[in-house]
Amino acid sequence: MKISIKNQYSDEVLLEGEAENLKEFIKINKANLSGADLSGADLSGADLSGANLCGADLCEADLCGANLCGAKIKISQKEELIKALGIIIEE
Repeated sequence: MKISIKNQYSDEVLLEGEAENLKEFIKINKANLSGADLSGADLSGADLSGANLCGADLCEADLCGANLCGAKIKISQKEELIKALGIIIEE
């Protein structure tokens, strides 16, 4: 299947290629995800270890069970990431 990942702000195509599914495409290209629009993506269980997610739109993405060891994000993305991982923080 053909997959395109666009910049969340400019709609510029950041990555494009063929893969069996989005998770496989992300696994192959995980080093290049800075600024990517991943909103609403089902990335549960995906291997994103070492991925550069700085500035990526993770709103409504499902990252439950994803491997994020060593992944990079901006401090402003922490709330989105917590939600995408399905983490509930209680007071």
